[in-house]
Amino acid sequence: MHVMDLLYARAQMGLSLAFHILFAAAGIALPLLMVLSDLKARWTRDPDYTALSVKLAKGTAILFAVGAVSGTVLSFELGLLWPGFMGTWGEVIGLPFALEGTAFFTEAVFLGIYLYGRDRISPGLHLFSGVMVALSGAASAFFVTLVNTFMNDPVGFTLTAGGPVDVDPVAAMFSPGWVHQTSHTLLACYQASAFAMVGIHALVLLRHPGLAFHRKALSVALPLACLSALVQPLVGHQSAEHVARAQPVKLAAAEGLFQTQRGAPLSVGGLPDVETGTMRYALELPRGLSLLAFSDPNAEVKGLDAFPRDEWPPVTKVHLAFQVMVGAGSAMALLALVTLVLRWRRGAWPEGRRMLGAWLVCGPLGAVAMEAGWLVTEWGRQPWILRGVMRTADAVTPVGSLAVPFWTFTLVYLFLGVMVVFLLVRQVAGTVPHARAPHEVAHAH
Repeated sequence: MHVMDLLYARAQMGLSLAFHILFAAAGIALPLLMVLSDLKARWTRDPDYTALSVKLAKGTAILFAVGAVSGTVLSFELGLLWPGFMGTWGEVIGLPFALEGTAFFTEAVFLGIYLYGRDRISPGLHLFSGVMVALSGAASAFFVTLVNTFMNDPVGFTLTAGGPVDVDPVAAMFSPGWVHQTSHTLLACYQASAFAMVGIHALVLLRHPGLAFHRKALSVALPLACLSALVQPLVGHQSAEHVARAQPVKLAAAEGLFQTQRGAPLSVGGLPDVETGTMRYALELPRGLSLLAFSDPNAEVKGLDAFPRDEWPPVTKVHLAFQVMVGAGSAMALLALVTLVLRWRRGAWPEGRRMLGAWLVCGPLGAVAMEAGWLVTEWGRQPWILRGVMRTADAVTPVGSLAVPFWTFTLVYLFLGVMVVFLLVRQVAGTVPHARAPHEVAHAH
């Protein structure tokens, strides 16, 4: 196959996943926020929380529809662009795909009940349907992530010249590292969505101080944003420890470690120079990598020199994506910690302009960190589509002219993205007054 067709196939799959993951993440997290709003409405009898749950339900429906479209496209692309992978390994890893479909169907059914049953079924049954939407959405992400875990740690079969035999679908589904990777992914979905929601409402409050609806929306989203931001680094650390043992070449690329060494330093920032095998402009913390990866400051960490050159991932891209993920995650964790300290001292969520401005700036960081983390996972596995078993170049379709579907789907995703932003902006704008009388402004202050 022509090298450009391989690049177009990878680019199309990457574009589809980068688009899908944003809307899928929101579709996973918004139902939880929707249920939390419903619970607060039941506890407080406050109509603003009911209105918030209605708007979150509409947002969930919009994102669910776009996620369904982009997810369907992805399922076709897996078979059409990568027949070498799906044709050979589909029977090994087909179980989580089937379970994900079941979870998706369940989510669709209960979302319909939640959307159209608010005034037609009992409040308890309506709340139950919302809980089922949240659980089935999380289950869908869980099963899809198991497939990616298998691609990074393939087990559950015996490899022969004719392909996999003695297949154990359950062992393949729960390959090593599944706990860390699924936890990391689900937390990223909740964190990205909660931070985005806080950022949106912070923007409205900066422009229109005192709007009660948006203050109450912050009280729903801030706890989830702070909790996920503080737990995520701990889960990410455990995931990195697993990567250090199971995928050392990915860790070496992420850290720009070219030489195997004991007491390996931790590189903060910097730019890898693959030609000379050095890191430029990096701040190195002595023995930091050995300590974080193996809980031993003198532990040996394998560098890129321990692996054949043709099995190196794209070092510069992996390192930069990893630095973006860690940097964004650290900023969010710091903001969450400051917010919780102020909440503890003042007995209320902070609403000052500085804190609202900080949340506005950090609002997109959850999505940035999630996309960067996904790039680390995927780029760090290259040149393998199934690590150590099948190379990406061996799995791609022999059909040429892949530039045509790439640009076609790029335009489709661009159109869908614009429409989704337009619809979501209308949902938020519906709660913002166009103008307020002077006595209302004074009362708000």
